[in-house]
Amino acid sequence: MSATLPFIPVNEPLLNGNEEKNLIECIRTGWISSEGPFIKQFEEEMAGTVNRKFGVAVSNGSVALDAAIVALDLSVGDEVIMPAFTIISCAAAIVRAGAVPVLVDADPVTWNMDVSKITEKITARTKAIMVVHIYGLPTDMDKVLEIAEAHNLKVIEDAAEMHGQTYKGKPCGSFGDISTFSFYPNKHITTGEGGMILTDDEELAERCRSLRNLCFKAEQRFVHDEIGWNLRMTNLQAAMGVAQLERLSEFVGLKRKMGSLYNSQLESTTGIQIPHYRTDYADNIYWVYGIVLDESVPFDAKEAMKRLSAEGVGSRPFFWPMHEQPVFMRSGLFKNQNYPVAERIARRGFYLPSGMAITESQIQHSAASLKKILNAR
Repeated sequence: MSATLPFIPVNEPLLNGNEEKNLIECIRTGWISSEGPFIKQFEEEMAGTVNRKFGVAVSNGSVALDAAIVALDLSVGDEVIMPAFTIISCAAAIVRAGAVPVLVDADPVTWNMDVSKITEKITARTKAIMVVHIYGLPTDMDKVLEIAEAHNLKVIEDAAEMHGQTYKGKPCGSFGDISTFSFYPNKHITTGEGGMILTDDEELAERCRSLRNLCFKAEQRFVHDEIGWNLRMTNLQAAMGVAQLERLSEFVGLKRKMGSLYNSQLESTTGIQIPHYRTDYADNIYWVYGIVLDESVPFDAKEAMKRLSAEGVGSRPFFWPMHEQPVFMRSGLFKNQNYPVAERIARRGFYLPSGMAITESQIQHSAASLKKILNAR
């Protein structure tokens, strides 16, 4: 481990704005639960940021997907097309509703769902497409929306990693019937834990509000026609969210500066794939700075992360493909299915320290450490 630098965490949020002031206001006024005024403010400001009419704040990004699936009335046997390469929350929400996730392999350049393979997955039971923007570049939404319109499918846009990102100038989170965000500490905007559902459909928004709050009947509390959840965000969390959202443009600039610094250090390094700079529809926002080892490298991501840790550098593995998740394999899902791109980048992909508070010296040390372990092979 370096003698001059302490261990570099994979993520460290930046909380030096109005977070403390807003939290003190919550404590002084007593508004610490989900009834406080910062909730509505955060919902309205987040909706405005992504050009949506309605925002529904919830306790995390995973349950935002759960509520979105149920609100769209997706049910037993309905098929939802989604990426093979993503976090398990996406497939779990579909499975919990009794619906069936149908997988599409990743694009080898952007790591997003390969939209050219969506149509071949459509059957008479297909009811929706779940888009998940991965790591820094958005999915090609024009193609997705064109397919959805042609086949009368709902579109769920998981924009958890895309705070401040745009697709052809339009905010990520503004597409499809319903979209979701996460505010986990490694996101551009954090509330510690937290999430939000966004839509332009007032009925969908109201349904999500009901599901968020145990489905109390409007005319009589503690009477329920349906089982919902307690998915409420607290006023304390929303207070942080309001403060963070004030600095979104600044945070996007910091992330792109981070990506540019890593690029300058690593773009000529052999044996690795670094994040794609840009597509025809977006510049990379570098939610994380991902690395995929070439087949010429004689070790995999797990070994690379172990070696980086010895150099004082934190890292995280890429997502593991849905068809190789033990919990789904035991239930018989995705039997005999193969998604070679997702399998390869899962085994050979990881990301370097990418937090909002990362310094230039930490980036330089992380990049130098990666080159060192590659040269030592």
